[in-house]
Amino acid sequence: MGMNFEIGSARISDTMAQSERESGRETLLTNQWASVRAKLQQEVGDVEYRTWLKQVSLAGQDGDELTLMLPTRFLRDWVSKEYGSLITSIWQTENTSIRRVDIRTQPARGTAPNLAEPASNPVAAVRPEARADVIAPLDQRFTFDTFVVGKPNEFAYACARRVAEAPATQGFNPLFLYGGVGLGKTHLMHAIAWELSNNPRHGKPVSVAYMSAEKFMYRFINALRNQSTLEFKNELRSVDVLMIDDLQFLIGKDNTQEEFFHTFNALVDAGKQIVISADKSPSDLSGLEDRLRTRLGCGMVADLHATTFELRISILEAKALRAGVDVPAKVMEFLAHKITSNVRELEGALNRLVAHANLFDRQITLETAHEVLHDVLKAFDRRVTIQEIQKKVAEHWNIKISEMSSARRSRNVARPRQVAMYLAKQLTSKSLPDIGRHFGDRDHTTVMHAVARVTALMGTDAAFAEDVELLRRMLES
Repeated sequence: MGMNFEIGSARISDTMAQSERESGRETLLTNQWASVRAKLQQEVGDVEYRTWLKQVSLAGQDGDELTLMLPTRFLRDWVSKEYGSLITSIWQTENTSIRRVDIRTQPARGTAPNLAEPASNPVAAVRPEARADVIAPLDQRFTFDTFVVGKPNEFAYACARRVAEAPATQGFNPLFLYGGVGLGKTHLMHAIAWELSNNPRHGKPVSVAYMSAEKFMYRFINALRNQSTLEFKNELRSVDVLMIDDLQFLIGKDNTQEEFFHTFNALVDAGKQIVISADKSPSDLSGLEDRLRTRLGCGMVADLHATTFELRISILEAKALRAGVDVPAKVMEFLAHKITSNVRELEGALNRLVAHANLFDRQITLETAHEVLHDVLKAFDRRVTIQEIQKKVAEHWNIKISEMSSARRSRNVARPRQVAMYLAKQLTSKSLPDIGRHFGDRDHTTVMHAVARVTALMGTDAAFAEDVELLRRMLES
């Protein structure tokens, strides 16, 4: 009996010792994870960390393999692709026994983690189907798998994918996309709508209302005229996702802004997703009520920059591949160099070239490109000079052109000079030091200040903004 008691006591002691060792390993691993997180935040910066890495959680260690978890497939794929190597190297500095870091999707409650599920390509196929509750018609070409991703648009694309996979996530509601004409805002809006409409959430279909700001206004006006505002409000406030394209159209439409503001608040308070696009950031949309600008900027704001040469080449290659057309590399390079303003004009030029080749059974060559696109190329060959800009700005504000290079700093001279520097930056390919040399050998920081000052004034002074835009149009014509 005593011997059995001793054996039982030994077993209990062994179990307790093993439990203590496991507890110690867990504590060590938890402390290492805290250190890794701190180093990650320091390495990528606060904004990137909050956007992509804050939701990463530690699942555990099995031998030389460590497992981390994220709540969605999209986040898992994006973090694996963009930060996987960095996370692994930081972990290995903290724990030399780690040889591999595996990033998985957080299992739903009540289910076991699927540790066999690999991280997949973050670009998923989208079925080109329309749903009846999508108010505006969607373009079947505008899906995520037809959107060409590059440095100028990768952040906006990633945010759009995030919303499409997990709408109404904190920090992404509203999602505000902004950028110039033809850079892909509408494409991403349609892609989000396709993805949400064709993929039920929690076993239920997702109702999506997509429309332009202009259509929102006309529907509101009709509701007022027909005394059916209650039906209008109920219709829009009952959807899961509201998407408004080209919000800048609401500038100056005070009553429509008021209605949109209340619709916005009602949907966000109900945990519904809002996606907005515009040509400028919320802070630069002068003419919108302050309270609306503030609400628009409280979620995720993502801009689409002007395309780079490499992105334009990728877009042309993707377009030619989808069309099943063989376009020589030299022709693509030629188009990418010549047509730089926006993607629509670039794709339009390629469509025109391909159509001509098909109609007349001709090969696509540099010679045919020059011949078929002569009018388009002529417009892009127009080069605005700094001297032209200075002359036009001086005439507009009735000052001497010599004042552009003078040392005078009175406001009636300094402001036009700043506008001329701003337009030189926007309309020419000259560097900041080059521009400064044309304005009395001023330093490049002076040019930077001028650009920032004019940009800020355009956002707060509508009359001044109209003057600058008029000058731009005159110079570009």
